[in-house]
Amino acid sequence: MQKYQYLILGIIALLVLSLAACQASSTPEISVEGVWGRPSPKVVTAGAIYMVIKNDGGAADKLLSASSASCGTMELHESYDKGDGVMGMREVPDGFIEIPAKGGAELKMGGLHIMCIDKLDDFEKGAVLSLTLEFETSGTKIVDVEIRQPDM
Repeated sequence: MQKYQYLILGIIALLVLSLAACQASSTPEISVEGVWGRPSPKVVTAGAIYMVIKNDGGAADKLLSASSASCGTMELHESYDKGDGVMGMREVPDGFIEIPAKGGAELKMGGLHIMCIDKLDDFEKGAVLSLTLEFETSGTKIVDVEIRQPDM
């Protein structure tokens, strides 16, 4: 009888371990893809940067800030309808961009984006700029920004 008890306990332990392995990660798993900015000469003092941020993990994260040696100041922005067919841009209301678990955020023209204010460099077509993204849980991610014409 005792031999069967050990066998049953072993089977239960294997089932528990298997179930634990199948559980979704309880931490964010952030990846950043398709990072780009529009070309603009240095005399234009601001420029926008776009990307797709994916989170394959089981917990949400937040993009808190961005920085680059090519920009004096960077802000997380959104485009919004000011009324009468006029669009405007403003900092995101909560000061961060939510990256949901098993989801993501698309930073695109006419929506969320990162605004480079007080540009220190030309955004010339073909240039590649370094961008540091700061996430609440995932920490720092450094990505390259390709300066190119938008896909239409």
